[in-house]
Amino acid sequence: MRTELVIAPAEDGKRLGDVLRARGYSRRLAVKLKHTEGGMTRLGVTVRTIDTVRAGEVILLCCEEQSMIEANDELAVPVIYEDSELVVFDKPSAMPVHPSMRHRTDTLANLFSARYPGTVFRAVSRLDRDTSGCVPAARSQLAASVLSGRIEKSYLAVCCGVPPKNGRVTAPIAREQGSVIKRCVREDGRYAETVYEVLSSDGKYSLCRVVPLTGRTHQIRVHFAYMGCPLAGDDLYGGSREDIGRQALHCAEICFVSPADGERHRVSSPLPEDMRRLVRRGL
Repeated sequence: MRTELVIAPAEDGKRLGDVLRARGYSRRLAVKLKHTEGGMTRLGVTVRTIDTVRAGEVILLCCEEQSMIEANDELAVPVIYEDSELVVFDKPSAMPVHPSMRHRTDTLANLFSARYPGTVFRAVSRLDRDTSGCVPAARSQLAASVLSGRIEKSYLAVCCGVPPKNGRVTAPIAREQGSVIKRCVREDGRYAETVYEVLSSDGKYSLCRVVPLTGRTHQIRVHFAYMGCPLAGDDLYGGSREDIGRQALHCAEICFVSPADGERHRVSSPLPEDMRRLVRRGL
């Protein structure tokens, strides 16, 4: 793994260690780099965390890593953002993010391994197999550390019926007893909070913008079912499959500060056609 850290004007005169901490690099990773030969260099010369850096300088961070996921160069998924530290894929529905017993070579991870040979796949946030949209993947361990928990996500969902115009759901989520996959609202569950806004509705279906403020498994799907408006196509939680064969959920936008340039980026993915058909009259 090789990462070029360009020192910004606001970081001029600071110690490298302070710059790394301000950008979100963990102490553990800083120690690993410190004890790796050539782990932190400036113009080919080793630099320490206590050394002062200047605006415009490039600090090269290096550590060894290896991917163990089989590459599949026959897969094709659009890339909607890319820099030296991060790539954002526009994942289609029906594609898993990670390999499993039933999906060994047809996942986003397999595509990543083909696109970036030898690089470990690190999805900074993940989506269920049938949920479409933005999936950010770090291109290094350092980038993954910086971005973890710092990706803001906004979804578009089509639910059955008409929920209250705008709302906030705060209902704890737990694993359904006797099920490995299904979740439910239960008093002893983990705190979960979802904010939503109804954008359009024809009575049968409603298009909603949804922001999960916590990251529980199936959170949006569970909370909409809890309101009595399950997502269209989500038969696991009571949604009708009359007009769509998967849960109508799409990660439409993410916001993040890239470790590559320290700048804030907003990346979006358009509503897929199968969801658009459900609410076309309201758009």
